[in-house]
Amino acid sequence: MSIIGSLGFRSALKLLLGTIAALVACHQAARAAELTPQDVALLDRLTWGVNASSAAHLRDVGVERWLQEQLHPANVALPAAVHSQIEAMPDVHRFPFDIAAAFDMQAKSANQVADPDQRKAAQQVYQQAMNDRARQAAARTILHALYAPDQLRERMTWFWFNHFNVYQYKANIRVLVGDYEDRAIRPYALGKFRDLLAATLHHPVMLRYLDNADNAAGHLNENYAREIMELHTMGVGSGYTQADVEALARILTGVGVDFKSEDPKLKPELQSQLVREGAFEFNPTRHDYGDKTFLGHQIKGRGLAEVDEALDILCHHPATAMHISKQLAAYFVADNPPDALVQRMAQTFQKTDGDIAAVMSTLVHAPEFAATLKGGSKFKDPTLYVMSAVRLAYDNKVVLNTLPIQGWLNRLSEGLFNHETPDGYSMLSTAWNGPGQMMLRFEIARAIGSGSAGLFKPSEPNATDHPAFPLVMNGLYFSNIRQTLSPTTLAALDQAVSPQDWNTLFLSSPEFMH
Repeated sequence: MSIIGSLGFRSALKLLLGTIAALVACHQAARAAELTPQDVALLDRLTWGVNASSAAHLRDVGVERWLQEQLHPANVALPAAVHSQIEAMPDVHRFPFDIAAAFDMQAKSANQVADPDQRKAAQQVYQQAMNDRARQAAARTILHALYAPDQLRERMTWFWFNHFNVYQYKANIRVLVGDYEDRAIRPYALGKFRDLLAATLHHPVMLRYLDNADNAAGHLNENYAREIMELHTMGVGSGYTQADVEALARILTGVGVDFKSEDPKLKPELQSQLVREGAFEFNPTRHDYGDKTFLGHQIKGRGLAEVDEALDILCHHPATAMHISKQLAAYFVADNPPDALVQRMAQTFQKTDGDIAAVMSTLVHAPEFAATLKGGSKFKDPTLYVMSAVRLAYDNKVVLNTLPIQGWLNRLSEGLFNHETPDGYSMLSTAWNGPGQMMLRFEIARAIGSGSAGLFKPSEPNATDHPAFPLVMNGLYFSNIRQTLSPTTLAALDQAVSPQDWNTLFLSSPEFMH
């Protein structure tokens, strides 16, 4: 073939490929166009952000089937590129007991170094190793949020972590904070509330964070007992008294953490009462075996069984149903959710014995929820803002480095595992829509909209940045999103001087902030 013929063939091939791409784009746009603005708003509300692939899936299966998939997810697999990143992380398959025990040993070794300078260096290595584990845990959270097919479960995992909040920088919590999310939160995020509450109670991270590891007969520590009632179950002003807090603290005596391989020394008559499950321990020598009166119920002193009885009482209390329902409605519907909706959710909670998926089904099928999809939606908190921007910009193209995202969340004051007090981050719009927050969001919008922002540069030394460019102005935008924008926003977008500038303006728009 001549050079001219070769060039002609290449030109024809290029034209053909361009035509095929245009037809595919038109076909995708036609499919996406069948979604209503409310459908797209539903996707945005119940996931970590609408993108082209999630919109296409919703169109293919229909709204109700999609809702059922999300409310009752099967054991769906993460995309292979995500799975391989997680599998490459150290300790991902080790038992938390073994991980924490190894770190405890490292800490003791560092503290026993005689030379002060060498001891300081060894302690810094220990702290750095804990920081690395926390960064890997945050990376797993981000990868799940961006790419897991069971998006509602991932939204609920963040909600419940925030509800049962722990702070990574207390003690050695950094070592096990990822395990806390992976084993105590995510598996129960759409299950029974009683199982979720028990899973958090049995995890060493919670027992360390709220000091129940220090709670013993004759040396009561009421921190965890108070927060279980005030934050985790019944809520403030729900009728419990200081006497109830003291009674629950007595019930929880002996519930703690033990990273030693050998069992504690016990009197023969108490040995059958010892319970050890990984790092969780119920030590009968530290338990108050006296009888208690808790929320009007008489509880006989008999060991760990008292804890189960107390959890049953708390989970069946009407105040718990109301408190949990109001928190969920505030997160997904409005800062001040309608009382009638909260009441119906609470009724479902009580009728189904705390079935979280059933409560969420009541929420997503409620007319009050549907009304918010037509306008007046909640202002995005920082985590939802950042995740939704990355999902829209890159769809299913898997990021190779989550550190930029971790940094953005820290700058926006909603860093993962970073809220110091047990109340968790605020779910109210007013906490996140101030001028300082907006300026930071504009900077992050520019970082995401202008290029790969380091998201596709692996974190290992001397790695090269993989080619990637955010595609925000896509078929989904033209078919659905554009119709929801105000004239002011459209006029601002028309002033963009480059694709990067357009991306930044769109990600900074009021509509994208909601």
